[in-house]
Amino acid sequence: MISVEEALDRLFALATVLPTERVPLQRAVGRVLRVSASATRDQPPFPASAMDGYAVSGEASPGATFRVVGTSRAGESFGRTLSACEAVRIFTGAPVPDGADRVVIQEDVTRDGATITLRDSLDTARHIRAQAQDFAVGVMLDAPRCLRPTDLLLLAAMNVPYVDVARRPVVAIMATGDELVEPGETPRADQIIASNALALAAMVEAAGGIAHRLPIARDTVASLKATFELADGADLILTIGGASVGDHDRVGAVACDLGLDRAFDRIAMRPGKPLMAGRLRGSIMLGLPGNPVSSMVCGHVFMLPLLRSMMGLGAHPAETRRGVLGVDVGPAGPRAHYMRATVHHGGGSPCVTPFDRQDSALISVLTGAEALLIRPARDGARLAGADIDYMML
Repeated sequence: MISVEEALDRLFALATVLPTERVPLQRAVGRVLRVSASATRDQPPFPASAMDGYAVSGEASPGATFRVVGTSRAGESFGRTLSACEAVRIFTGAPVPDGADRVVIQEDVTRDGATITLRDSLDTARHIRAQAQDFAVGVMLDAPRCLRPTDLLLLAAMNVPYVDVARRPVVAIMATGDELVEPGETPRADQIIASNALALAAMVEAAGGIAHRLPIARDTVASLKATFELADGADLILTIGGASVGDHDRVGAVACDLGLDRAFDRIAMRPGKPLMAGRLRGSIMLGLPGNPVSSMVCGHVFMLPLLRSMMGLGAHPAETRRGVLGVDVGPAGPRAHYMRATVHHGGGSPCVTPFDRQDSALISVLTGAEALLIRPARDGARLAGADIDYMML
Protein backbone atom coordinates (compact mmCIF):
# COMPACT_ATOMS: atom_id res chain seq x y z
CA MET A 1 0.00 0.00 0.00
CA ILE A 2 1.10 3.55 -0.69
CA SER A 3 0.26 6.72 1.21
CA VAL A 4 -2.47 9.15 0.23
CA GLU A 5 0.20 11.71 -0.67
CA GLU A 6 2.06 9.31 -2.97
CA ALA A 7 -1.19 8.20 -4.59
CA LEU A 8 -2.08 11.83 -5.33
CA ASP A 9 1.37 12.43 -6.84
CA ARG A 10 0.96 9.43 -9.13
CA LEU A 11 -2.55 10.48 -10.04
CA PHE A 12 -1.47 14.03 -10.91
CA ALA A 13 1.32 12.57 -13.06
CA LEU A 14 -1.37 10.96 -15.22
CA ALA A 15 -3.17 14.25 -15.83
CA THR A 16 -2.68 16.73 -18.64
CA VAL A 17 -4.39 20.10 -18.83
CA LEU A 18 -7.36 20.02 -21.18
CA PRO A 19 -7.41 22.33 -24.22
CA THR A 20 -9.14 25.71 -24.10
CA GLU A 21 -12.31 26.83 -25.82
CA ARG A 22 -13.96 30.21 -26.20
CA VAL A 23 -17.42 30.60 -24.68
CA PRO A 24 -19.81 33.53 -24.27
CA LEU A 25 -19.85 35.11 -20.85
CA GLN A 26 -23.33 33.84 -20.04
CA ARG A 27 -22.04 30.26 -20.27
CA ALA A 28 -18.82 30.80 -18.32
CA VAL A 29 -19.88 30.45 -14.68
CA GLY A 30 -18.07 27.56 -13.02
CA ARG A 31 -15.60 27.29 -15.89
CA VAL A 32 -11.85 27.68 -15.43
CA LEU A 33 -10.45 30.80 -17.06
CA ARG A 34 -7.29 29.81 -18.95
CA VAL A 35 -6.37 33.12 -20.63
CA SER A 36 -6.30 36.34 -18.62
CA ALA A 37 -8.92 38.88 -19.69
CA SER A 38 -8.25 42.60 -20.16
CA ALA A 39 -10.63 45.50 -19.53
CA THR A 40 -11.52 47.45 -22.66
CA ARG A 41 -12.93 50.48 -20.83
CA ASP A 42 -12.67 52.37 -17.56
CA GLN A 43 -15.11 51.78 -14.73
CA PRO A 44 -16.81 54.13 -14.29
CA PRO A 45 -16.15 55.35 -17.84
CA PHE A 46 -16.77 58.96 -16.78
CA PRO A 47 -16.90 60.96 -13.52
CA ALA A 48 -20.24 59.84 -12.06
CA SER A 49 -22.50 61.17 -9.37
CA ALA A 50 -22.56 59.11 -6.18
CA MET A 51 -25.85 60.65 -5.00
CA ASP A 52 -29.10 62.21 -6.18
CA GLY A 53 -28.79 66.01 -6.01
CA TYR A 54 -27.27 68.90 -7.95
CA ALA A 55 -23.92 69.21 -9.68
CA VAL A 56 -22.74 72.78 -9.06
CA SER A 57 -20.00 75.01 -10.40
CA GLY A 58 -18.46 77.47 -7.99
CA GLU A 59 -17.98 77.74 -4.26
CA ALA A 60 -20.54 75.66 -2.37
CA SER A 61 -21.24 77.11 1.07
CA PRO A 62 -24.40 77.50 3.15
CA GLY A 63 -26.65 80.17 1.62
CA ALA A 64 -25.01 80.07 -1.83
CA THR A 65 -27.42 80.13 -4.80
CA PHE A 66 -27.14 78.49 -8.23
CA ARG A 67 -29.23 78.60 -11.41
CA VAL A 68 -30.48 75.18 -12.56
CA VAL A 69 -29.76 74.90 -16.30
CA GLY A 70 -30.49 71.26 -17.06
CA THR A 71 -30.51 67.62 -16.02
CA SER A 72 -28.09 64.71 -16.12
CA ARG A 73 -29.37 61.20 -15.60
CA ALA A 74 -28.13 57.70 -16.36
CA GLY A 75 -27.87 57.34 -20.10
CA GLU A 76 -28.42 61.04 -20.82
CA SER A 77 -25.68 63.52 -19.93
CA PHE A 78 -26.08 67.30 -19.70
CA GLY A 79 -23.89 67.88 -22.75
CA ARG A 80 -21.92 71.04 -22.05
CA THR A 81 -19.53 72.60 -19.54
CA LEU A 82 -21.07 74.26 -16.50
CA SER A 83 -20.35 77.92 -15.97
CA ALA A 84 -19.91 79.60 -12.58
CA CYS A 85 -23.01 79.64 -10.39
CA GLU A 86 -24.79 77.09 -12.59
CA ALA A 87 -26.23 73.80 -11.41
CA VAL A 88 -27.55 70.64 -13.04
CA ARG A 89 -30.13 68.34 -11.52
CA ILE A 90 -28.29 65.00 -11.34
CA PHE A 91 -29.06 61.43 -10.34
CA THR A 92 -26.95 58.61 -8.95
CA GLY A 93 -24.71 57.10 -11.62
CA ALA A 94 -25.21 59.95 -14.10
CA PRO A 95 -22.26 61.68 -15.79
CA VAL A 96 -21.03 64.74 -13.89
CA PRO A 97 -20.79 67.71 -16.32
CA ASP A 98 -17.42 69.26 -17.06
CA GLY A 99 -16.91 72.31 -14.88
CA ALA A 100 -18.79 70.87 -11.90
CA ASP A 101 -16.92 71.10 -8.62
CA ARG A 102 -19.12 68.80 -6.58
CA VAL A 103 -22.55 67.24 -6.18
CA VAL A 104 -24.74 68.62 -3.41
CA ILE A 105 -27.20 66.04 -2.13
CA GLN A 106 -30.84 66.96 -2.57
CA GLU A 107 -31.46 66.97 1.20
CA ASP A 108 -29.05 69.94 1.49
CA VAL A 109 -30.87 72.07 -1.10
CA THR A 110 -33.94 74.29 -1.17
CA ARG A 111 -35.30 74.83 -4.70
CA ASP A 112 -37.47 77.69 -5.90
CA GLY A 113 -38.21 77.43 -9.61
CA ALA A 114 -34.86 77.45 -11.43
CA THR A 115 -32.87 78.55 -8.38
CA ILE A 116 -31.41 76.39 -5.62
CA THR A 117 -30.11 77.62 -2.25
CA LEU A 118 -27.71 75.52 -0.18
CA ARG A 119 -28.89 74.82 3.35
CA ASP A 120 -26.95 75.18 6.59
CA SER A 121 -26.88 71.37 6.84
CA LEU A 122 -24.58 71.20 3.81
CA ASP A 123 -21.94 68.46 4.09
CA THR A 124 -18.38 68.66 2.75
CA ALA A 125 -18.20 65.54 0.54
CA ARG A 126 -17.85 65.90 -3.26
CA HIS A 127 -20.06 62.88 -4.00
CA ILE A 128 -18.29 62.28 -7.31
CA ARG A 129 -16.90 58.91 -8.36
CA ALA A 130 -13.76 59.55 -10.38
CA GLN A 131 -13.37 58.05 -13.82
CA ALA A 132 -11.61 54.64 -13.53
CA GLN A 133 -12.10 54.72 -9.75
CA ASP A 134 -12.94 50.99 -9.87
CA PHE A 135 -10.63 49.87 -12.70
CA ALA A 136 -8.96 51.28 -15.80
CA VAL A 137 -8.56 50.12 -19.38
CA GLY A 138 -6.02 47.29 -19.51
CA VAL A 139 -6.53 45.94 -15.99
CA MET A 140 -6.43 42.14 -16.02
CA LEU A 141 -8.52 39.39 -14.51
CA ASP A 142 -5.77 36.82 -14.13
CA ALA A 143 -5.97 33.17 -15.14
CA PRO A 144 -6.28 30.47 -14.01
CA ARG A 145 -9.35 30.85 -11.86
CA CYS A 146 -12.72 29.21 -11.51
CA LEU A 147 -15.19 31.85 -12.62
CA ARG A 148 -17.79 32.86 -10.04
CA PRO A 149 -20.87 35.02 -10.65
CA THR A 150 -18.94 38.00 -9.25
CA ASP A 151 -16.18 37.36 -11.81
CA LEU A 152 -18.79 37.48 -14.58
CA LEU A 153 -19.99 40.78 -13.12
CA LEU A 154 -16.47 42.17 -13.42
CA LEU A 155 -15.88 40.75 -16.92
CA ALA A 156 -19.15 42.17 -18.19
CA ALA A 157 -18.26 45.61 -16.79
CA MET A 158 -14.86 45.25 -18.52
CA ASN A 159 -16.85 44.76 -21.76
CA VAL A 160 -15.42 41.26 -22.29
CA PRO A 161 -18.14 39.23 -24.06
CA TYR A 162 -16.17 36.00 -24.53
CA VAL A 163 -13.60 34.17 -22.38
CA ASP A 164 -11.12 31.37 -23.02
CA VAL A 165 -11.78 28.54 -20.60
CA ALA A 166 -10.66 24.95 -20.13
CA ARG A 167 -12.78 22.39 -21.90
CA ARG A 168 -15.03 20.61 -19.43
CA PRO A 169 -13.63 17.16 -18.57
CA VAL A 170 -15.85 14.31 -19.71
CA VAL A 171 -16.18 11.68 -16.99
CA ALA A 172 -17.64 8.25 -17.73
CA ILE A 173 -19.03 6.74 -14.53
CA MET A 174 -19.27 2.97 -14.43
CA ALA A 175 -20.91 1.22 -11.47
CA THR A 176 -20.21 -2.50 -11.31
CA GLY A 177 -21.80 -5.46 -9.54
CA ASP A 178 -24.54 -8.06 -9.87
CA GLU A 179 -26.08 -6.74 -6.66
CA LEU A 180 -26.91 -3.29 -8.06
CA VAL A 181 -30.13 -1.85 -9.47
CA GLU A 182 -30.88 1.71 -10.54
CA PRO A 183 -32.80 4.08 -8.23
CA GLY A 184 -36.52 3.57 -8.73
CA GLU A 185 -36.26 -0.09 -9.69
CA THR A 186 -37.56 -2.86 -7.45
CA PRO A 187 -34.55 -4.74 -6.04
CA ARG A 188 -34.58 -8.35 -5.04
CA ALA A 189 -33.96 -9.14 -1.40
CA ASP A 190 -30.26 -9.69 -2.19
CA GLN A 191 -29.78 -6.46 -4.17
CA ILE A 192 -29.03 -2.81 -3.31
CA ILE A 193 -29.49 0.54 -5.00
CA ALA A 194 -26.62 1.95 -7.10
CA SER A 195 -26.45 5.21 -5.15
CA ASN A 196 -22.74 5.97 -5.66
CA ALA A 197 -22.88 6.72 -9.38
CA LEU A 198 -25.64 9.31 -8.99
CA ALA A 199 -23.81 11.15 -6.19
CA LEU A 200 -20.44 11.06 -7.93
CA ALA A 201 -22.02 12.39 -11.13
CA ALA A 202 -23.38 15.31 -9.11
CA MET A 203 -19.88 15.95 -7.71
CA VAL A 204 -18.42 15.91 -11.23
CA GLU A 205 -21.00 18.37 -12.54
CA ALA A 206 -20.58 20.69 -9.54
CA ALA A 207 -16.82 20.70 -10.15
CA GLY A 208 -17.28 21.79 -13.77
CA GLY A 209 -17.15 18.41 -15.52
CA ILE A 210 -19.59 16.54 -17.74
CA ALA A 211 -20.79 13.27 -16.20
CA HIS A 212 -21.92 10.34 -18.33
CA ARG A 213 -23.47 7.58 -16.26
CA LEU A 214 -23.00 4.27 -18.03
CA PRO A 215 -25.23 1.20 -17.64
CA ILE A 216 -24.40 -0.95 -14.61
CA ALA A 217 -21.68 -3.44 -15.52
CA ARG A 218 -22.30 -6.94 -14.20
CA ASP A 219 -19.65 -9.18 -12.69
CA THR A 220 -18.74 -10.90 -15.96
CA VAL A 221 -15.84 -10.28 -18.29
CA ALA A 222 -18.21 -9.74 -21.22
CA SER A 223 -20.34 -7.15 -19.41
CA LEU A 224 -17.31 -5.28 -18.08
CA LYS A 225 -15.64 -5.17 -21.48
CA ALA A 226 -18.81 -3.97 -23.17
CA THR A 227 -19.24 -1.18 -20.62
CA PHE A 228 -15.59 -0.14 -20.92
CA GLU A 229 -16.20 0.21 -24.67
CA LEU A 230 -18.94 2.75 -23.91
CA ALA A 231 -16.39 4.81 -21.96
CA ASP A 232 -14.06 5.24 -24.93
CA GLY A 233 -13.15 8.88 -25.49
CA ALA A 234 -13.80 10.02 -21.93
CA ASP A 235 -11.13 12.09 -20.23
CA LEU A 236 -11.67 10.17 -17.02
CA ILE A 237 -13.19 6.71 -16.53
CA LEU A 238 -14.52 6.39 -13.01
CA THR A 239 -15.26 2.80 -12.00
CA ILE A 240 -17.12 1.95 -8.80
CA GLY A 241 -16.58 -1.39 -7.11
CA GLY A 242 -14.87 -4.55 -8.24
CA ALA A 243 -11.38 -3.28 -7.43
CA SER A 244 -10.77 -5.38 -4.34
CA VAL A 245 -9.44 -8.92 -4.12
CA GLY A 246 -12.65 -10.97 -3.96
CA ASP A 247 -13.45 -13.79 -6.37
CA HIS A 248 -15.90 -11.57 -8.25
CA ASP A 249 -13.84 -8.36 -8.24
CA ARG A 250 -12.85 -8.40 -11.90
CA VAL A 251 -12.62 -4.70 -12.82
CA GLY A 252 -8.85 -4.45 -12.48
CA ALA A 253 -8.17 -7.68 -14.37
CA VAL A 254 -10.47 -6.75 -17.25
CA ALA A 255 -9.02 -3.24 -17.42
CA CYS A 256 -5.51 -4.73 -17.61
CA ASP A 257 -6.64 -7.05 -20.41
CA LEU A 258 -7.82 -3.93 -22.25
CA GLY A 259 -4.42 -2.25 -21.81
CA LEU A 260 -4.53 -0.49 -18.44
CA ASP A 261 -1.14 0.92 -17.46
CA ARG A 262 -1.66 0.77 -13.71
CA ALA A 263 -0.18 3.49 -11.50
CA PHE A 264 -1.25 2.03 -8.15
CA ASP A 265 -3.91 -0.28 -6.75
CA ARG A 266 -4.12 0.07 -2.96
CA ILE A 267 -3.65 2.96 -0.56
CA ALA A 268 -3.09 3.21 3.18
CA MET A 269 -6.35 5.03 3.77
CA ARG A 270 -9.54 4.43 5.71
CA PRO A 271 -12.11 4.37 4.20
CA GLY A 272 -10.89 3.74 0.65
CA LYS A 273 -8.12 1.15 0.69
CA PRO A 274 -9.11 -0.62 -2.61
CA LEU A 275 -8.41 2.40 -4.84
CA MET A 276 -6.60 2.03 -8.17
CA ALA A 277 -5.59 4.31 -11.01
CA GLY A 278 -3.82 4.26 -14.34
CA ARG A 279 -4.11 5.05 -18.03
CA LEU A 280 -6.45 3.13 -20.29
CA ARG A 281 -6.51 3.78 -24.05
CA GLY A 282 -5.93 7.51 -23.75
CA SER A 283 -8.14 8.03 -20.69
CA ILE A 284 -7.28 8.29 -17.02
CA MET A 285 -8.94 5.49 -15.08
CA LEU A 286 -9.73 5.90 -11.39
CA GLY A 287 -11.18 2.84 -9.70
CA LEU A 288 -13.14 3.70 -6.57
CA PRO A 289 -14.30 1.31 -3.85
CA GLY A 290 -17.88 0.06 -4.13
CA ASN A 291 -18.75 1.01 -0.58
CA PRO A 292 -20.83 4.24 -0.88
CA VAL A 293 -19.06 6.16 1.87
CA SER A 294 -15.62 5.02 0.71
CA SER A 295 -16.33 6.05 -2.86
CA MET A 296 -17.56 9.50 -1.82
CA VAL A 297 -14.62 10.12 0.50
CA CYS A 298 -12.22 9.08 -2.28
CA GLY A 299 -14.15 11.36 -4.61
CA HIS A 300 -13.33 14.32 -2.37
CA VAL A 301 -9.73 13.31 -1.70
CA PHE A 302 -8.74 12.12 -5.20
CA MET A 303 -11.32 12.76 -7.92
CA LEU A 304 -11.98 16.45 -7.31
CA PRO A 305 -8.27 17.44 -7.10
CA LEU A 306 -7.68 15.44 -10.29
CA LEU A 307 -10.47 17.29 -12.13
CA ARG A 308 -9.12 20.64 -10.96
CA SER A 309 -5.66 19.68 -12.22
CA MET A 310 -7.10 18.68 -15.61
CA MET A 311 -8.79 22.07 -15.89
CA GLY A 312 -5.56 23.93 -15.20
CA LEU A 313 -5.94 24.85 -11.54
CA GLY A 314 -2.73 23.08 -10.54
CA ALA A 315 -1.83 19.76 -8.95
CA HIS A 316 -2.95 20.47 -5.40
CA PRO A 317 -4.52 18.21 -2.78
CA ALA A 318 -7.91 19.13 -1.41
CA GLU A 319 -7.73 22.17 0.87
CA THR A 320 -7.21 21.35 4.54
CA ARG A 321 -7.84 23.58 7.51
CA ARG A 322 -6.67 23.67 11.10
CA GLY A 323 -8.97 23.14 14.05
CA VAL A 324 -9.18 21.54 17.45
CA LEU A 325 -10.65 18.22 18.53
CA GLY A 326 -14.05 18.33 20.17
CA VAL A 327 -13.67 14.96 21.93
CA ASP A 328 -10.96 12.50 22.95
CA VAL A 329 -10.01 10.00 20.21
CA GLY A 330 -8.04 6.77 20.31
CA PRO A 331 -5.07 5.73 18.13
CA ALA A 332 -5.57 5.99 14.36
CA GLY A 333 -4.12 2.62 13.30
CA PRO A 334 -1.84 1.81 10.34
CA ARG A 335 -3.83 3.78 7.74
CA ALA A 336 -4.73 7.46 7.49
CA HIS A 337 -8.29 7.82 8.74
CA TYR A 338 -10.73 10.31 7.21
CA MET A 339 -13.42 10.57 9.88
CA ARG A 340 -16.83 12.08 9.27
CA ALA A 341 -17.27 15.03 11.61
CA THR A 342 -19.17 18.19 12.45
CA VAL A 343 -17.59 21.64 12.74
CA HIS A 344 -18.52 24.24 15.34
CA HIS A 345 -17.28 27.81 14.84
CA GLY A 346 -17.05 29.52 18.19
CA GLY A 347 -14.73 32.08 19.67
CA GLY A 348 -11.42 30.41 18.72
CA SER A 349 -10.29 27.72 16.34
CA PRO A 350 -13.06 25.63 14.71
CA CYS A 351 -14.02 22.69 16.92
CA VAL A 352 -14.16 19.45 14.92
CA THR A 353 -16.06 16.55 16.44
CA PRO A 354 -16.06 13.13 14.77
CA PHE A 355 -19.19 11.01 14.88
CA ASP A 356 -19.14 8.06 17.26
CA ARG A 357 -20.03 5.70 14.42
CA GLN A 358 -17.47 5.63 11.60
CA ASP A 359 -18.52 2.40 9.83
CA SER A 360 -18.00 3.07 6.12
CA ALA A 361 -21.40 1.56 5.32
CA LEU A 362 -23.28 4.37 7.13
CA ILE A 363 -24.45 6.78 4.44
CA SER A 364 -26.65 8.71 6.87
CA VAL A 365 -23.60 9.63 8.93
CA LEU A 366 -21.89 11.01 5.83
CA THR A 367 -24.99 13.04 5.01
CA GLY A 368 -24.85 14.61 8.47
CA ALA A 369 -21.13 15.37 8.23
CA GLU A 370 -19.72 18.80 7.44
CA ALA A 371 -16.08 17.77 7.26
CA LEU A 372 -13.56 14.96 7.25
CA LEU A 373 -11.25 14.92 10.26
CA ILE A 374 -7.85 13.71 9.01
CA ARG A 375 -5.94 11.36 11.30
CA PRO A 376 -2.45 10.50 10.01
CA ALA A 377 -1.43 6.86 9.89
CA ARG A 378 -0.26 5.58 13.29
CA ASP A 379 -1.33 8.80 14.97
CA GLY A 380 -1.54 8.27 18.71
CA ALA A 381 -4.48 8.91 20.99
CA ARG A 382 -5.42 12.57 21.28
CA LEU A 383 -7.32 14.58 23.85
CA ALA A 384 -10.07 17.08 23.22
CA GLY A 385 -8.57 20.47 22.37
CA ALA A 386 -5.61 19.03 20.43
CA ASP A 387 -4.77 20.62 17.08
CA ILE A 388 -5.97 18.63 14.07
CA ASP A 389 -6.40 18.97 10.30
CA TYR A 390 -9.71 18.66 8.52
CA MET A 391 -11.27 19.23 5.10
CA MET A 392 -14.72 20.63 4.49
CA LEU A 393 -17.25 18.60 2.53
